[in-house]
Amino acid sequence: MSSLYSLENIVFALEIIGTIAFAISGATLGLEKGMDLMGITILGLTTGVGGGIIRDIIIGQTPPLTFRDPTYLIISVVVSVIVFTPPVRRWIFSDSMLYEWLMLIMDSVGLGVFTVLGIKSAYTVSSIHGVILFTFVGMLTGVGGGVLRDMMAGNRPYIFVKHFYASASLIGALTCIALWDRVGTVLAMGIGAGLIVLLRLLAAHYHWSLPKANIPRDN
Repeated sequence: MSSLYSLENIVFALEIIGTIAFAISGATLGLEKGMDLMGITILGLTTGVGGGIIRDIIIGQTPPLTFRDPTYLIISVVVSVIVFTPPVRRWIFSDSMLYEWLMLIMDSVGLGVFTVLGIKSAYTVSSIHGVILFTFVGMLTGVGGGVLRDMMAGNRPYIFVKHFYASASLIGALTCIALWDRVGTVLAMGIGAGLIVLLRLLAAHYHWSLPKANIPRDN
């Protein structure tokens, strides 16, 4: 019982960390787009809880956890309002590199955390341990909030163009699943999430990307 309680605490802590990280990335993008407080809050909220909502719908947990426990919704709103405050706005945009790194780190942390949380949720509700199911749910949980954020902000989603984004989630998800029964749930989730963050940071530093189609167009 104590180990289960410990696991629940760890999962809850990861959910809080992922929600804060994604809410910061959403609200910060809203600032960059010149949105008002409402727009920034909605963008931060959507990014913070969007992946979890998509996850719960896919695995049949309805209504989604966000609407049964408003903790994550409240955290996303509070974080977005804090990001909007003048001192924080000035700090974020005091250096152009600071904005880029803040977006990269927060988005990477959110991606890593929510990918493994998606896998954990899929394991919880499914009696069939299928790699495809767990990977699919994990990746959609990880990238869902970011995709919604980018679409609402009028950007091409990171998942299609940015620094090995979906690939990092896929590799981390497969690693987490492969280690799940070998090293235990907590360690597998930690390794999977850490690997995703590491791959995202390395990809940004070394400009890794998948091949893109360069289609000639008539002038």
